[in-house]
Amino acid sequence: MNDKTRTPDYLFEASWEVCNKVGGIYTVLSTKAHTLQEIFHDKVIFIGPDVWADKEIADFSEEETLFADWKNHAATTDNLKLKIGRWKVPGTPPVILVDFKPFFADRDSLFYAMWNDFQVDSMHAYGDYDESCIFAYAVGKVIESFYHYYQLENKAVTALFNEWMLGMGALYVKKQVPAIATLFTTHATSIGRSIAGNNKALYAYMDGYNGDQMAHELNMEAKHSLEKQVAHQVDCFTTVSDITAIECRQLLDKEPDIVTPNGFERNFVPTGKTYTNKRKEARTLLVKVAEKLTGTTIAPDALLVATSGRYEYRNKGIDVFIEAMNRVKTSGRLQQEVIAFVMVPAWVRAARADLKEALDKDLPITTPMQAPFVTHWLNEMENDKVLNHLMHIGFTNTSSDKLKIVFVPCYLDEQDGIFNQYYYDLLIGMDATVFPSYYEPWGYTPLESIAFGIPTITTNLAGFGMWAMKNVSGNDIQEGVAVIERTDFNYFDVADAIANHILSLTQKGEKERAGIKSNCLSLAEKAEWSRFITHYQAAFQLALVRKDERNC
Repeated sequence: MNDKTRTPDYLFEASWEVCNKVGGIYTVLSTKAHTLQEIFHDKVIFIGPDVWADKEIADFSEEETLFADWKNHAATTDNLKLKIGRWKVPGTPPVILVDFKPFFADRDSLFYAMWNDFQVDSMHAYGDYDESCIFAYAVGKVIESFYHYYQLENKAVTALFNEWMLGMGALYVKKQVPAIATLFTTHATSIGRSIAGNNKALYAYMDGYNGDQMAHELNMEAKHSLEKQVAHQVDCFTTVSDITAIECRQLLDKEPDIVTPNGFERNFVPTGKTYTNKRKEARTLLVKVAEKLTGTTIAPDALLVATSGRYEYRNKGIDVFIEAMNRVKTSGRLQQEVIAFVMVPAWVRAARADLKEALDKDLPITTPMQAPFVTHWLNEMENDKVLNHLMHIGFTNTSSDKLKIVFVPCYLDEQDGIFNQYYYDLLIGMDATVFPSYYEPWGYTPLESIAFGIPTITTNLAGFGMWAMKNVSGNDIQEGVAVIERTDFNYFDVADAIANHILSLTQKGEKERAGIKSNCLSLAEKAEWSRFITHYQAAFQLALVRKDERNC
């Protein structure tokens, strides 16, 4: 069968976030796993870092018989200390977790080889660069060992590496096992994120930016050098959205070969009575926490609104969300009570003992608690941007406020001490979500929201927002997704637009909200992995063709 039409016999996919829930790429991979398993039938193998030592791994199930013969060989012959099992997500694909720490001794020789072979400049490396690159190197050795042990020379083998952190793995495989077709996905360029994070106007001056120059200016030379060289060296370079493709072309001097948008799996969303019960439970808990904090009784039909994601204050639009909620509160047009939640992990010191006691004992609270808008005490609270913004604007969460705001600064992992629920188990209770991102290569949070039937507000600077506008006008929250035009300079216009959409939702009746939910689910269906996986299949095929061309 011709490589242009065939599915690879084996796919290795490597990421720092395999079985390691630290960011959005975890969601990409864990939801994609089911569809890949249907295609590859246990010949898709995820590779992640063993960062747990002897601790239990929550979503990994070790399987002693899986690749057992090779595991022993790899340990004795290749010095690879591995845990092999399955990822406890739909599809339960095979997973290899590698202990990369023994390879730190090879760091200098690795960095020299990467410079000598691929001109990757690691001279100015700092922070997480060394750890990431050593892990990537270990991944390369895992793939090399597996490939030779199982004699895959006559098989079509592809290896997909996610983000700059896995770049050296891709380069290692290209050099050591050239018969493997290599792919590299950048979910956000390191230099683009840095430009945005340093409060520079990324979009207005995009055509004028030089990636190498900006890397020097922002002290990002090592990561940028690695990412750029990998993008140019692999058989197929992909990114996750049209907006990030523009960024890659300008800052990495490389147009992505294929855009592979991020999908979602409906099997992550409960249905029927389970959905109804979980939504009711979530609303009850969210309202109860808000009531204890604020010392007031909240109406059962209060509109619950949330934003969430990483604590990138400007990039994720957390600042403009707070501004918009203040405009809702002071609009003079608000008839329905609104509770706004900022669900963004910060530097938590501890769950509030007073709030925990009030919840556990269901104590009657008739006056606002101290700092009645935060569920956990933080380290250096005086320096926290969310709390400072809330106090600067003048939020008090008193009974007279029709809009109250609650900062949930913890990881929602069932162990935070207050909610003790996963994020999805609280998301399902919301009536709307807002993600007014300034820098958002894709945007899983709004996609997750509509998959749960909850209308969302995003921007045209998010990859998801750009995709959504191919299916809806983006002008009316009634469609399930509202997409606000955002530029480098229209912060207050964005806040006004968000406020107007939220105010319009407060005026919708039960029948209209049911229609909105239906629109959300219909749009989410168009973004399921069963549809988006075709982009990956095209990428695999292109990589195999180019692998053959370079090996001629």
